[in-house]
Amino acid sequence: MPPPTSRFPLPTSETRPRLTVAVTGLNATDSPGPGVAVIRALRETTDFDLRIIGLSYEALEPGIYLRELVDKTYQLPYPSAGTAALLARLAHIREREAVAVLIPNFDAELFNFIKLAPELRALGIHTFLPTLEQLEARDKLNLSAFGAAHGFGTPASRPLHSAFELTAAAEVLGWPLVLKGRYYDAAVVHSLAQAEQAFGRLSGLWGVPLIAQQFVAGQEINIAGLGDGHGRALSVVPMRKLTITDRGKAWAGITLEDEALLALARRFAEATRWRGGFELELIRTAADELMILEINPRFPAWIYLTAAAGQNQPAALLRLALGLPVPTMEDYAVGKMFVRYAWDLITDHTEFQQVAALGEL
Repeated sequence: MPPPTSRFPLPTSETRPRLTVAVTGLNATDSPGPGVAVIRALRETTDFDLRIIGLSYEALEPGIYLRELVDKTYQLPYPSAGTAALLARLAHIREREAVAVLIPNFDAELFNFIKLAPELRALGIHTFLPTLEQLEARDKLNLSAFGAAHGFGTPASRPLHSAFELTAAAEVLGWPLVLKGRYYDAAVVHSLAQAEQAFGRLSGLWGVPLIAQQFVAGQEINIAGLGDGHGRALSVVPMRKLTITDRGKAWAGITLEDEALLALARRFAEATRWRGGFELELIRTAADELMILEINPRFPAWIYLTAAAGQNQPAALLRLALGLPVPTMEDYAVGKMFVRYAWDLITDHTEFQQVAALGEL
């Protein structure tokens, strides 16, 4: 597929309406959140002159200090604090900032934001998120049932509430075995000893249940998509991982031209009537079978690649949140690559102290 050929000059801030957008997921580390990539893509919109508000949970999230991307940052209470604490904090922020759209980017926070969507709208804050039913249906614990219901290939899996269940899980699923946290993190284990060690680490970080999943060998492919909530995928961009970290994260990737991948993402959006951004994590087996390993209910950390390839999914989500029309995007640049890199971000200790003490910068 060729990239779009038309190029238009960026309108000046005098001709574009001013809009304030809040974004979470600023932890641009070795296991990055999507927030910084989402902001990079939003900065390229031709529709608005944006003021970007970062929403952080930790004082050392690097995105806080990327002042060329983030105009102002406020800390949020952890998702475990519940919806009342989150709403109170967002109401305080809304009194100081004219936030019109909020884009959450962490799995663990989505439940609270979805529950609060009507209250946020009353404050003047728009979102475009999946429903609670959609969020639950694609949960890792429900992935096998989801695949069976909609005709998608998925590995066999079972929940684990205790390390004592590992032996039985391995007898059913075989070795090696993939252990996954409810929201994040995974480990491929080849023996009971490795499995017990990984169980202790993952359950300590994310609690139980964990998910034991059948290991499937093959080529790792991810798809970033945007659903309109009515069964259409407005944008689909597939990417093959070129370099993978020891935590299973893509450190380099390249866009693909593959009608089977596009069709799979469109079927997912149609079957679920998905609302908002999503990521399908796939394995293509030696037999050319596509297996869905995970369905992430938000944009991936590599989402800026979609903008670089010609389909700016975060900018399109912004329009959806505001009720503006978004046409279906078809063309994108094939062979467009990303390569992550480490960069020492220098800031002053007074800025860190301000975030840690006051909860904003």
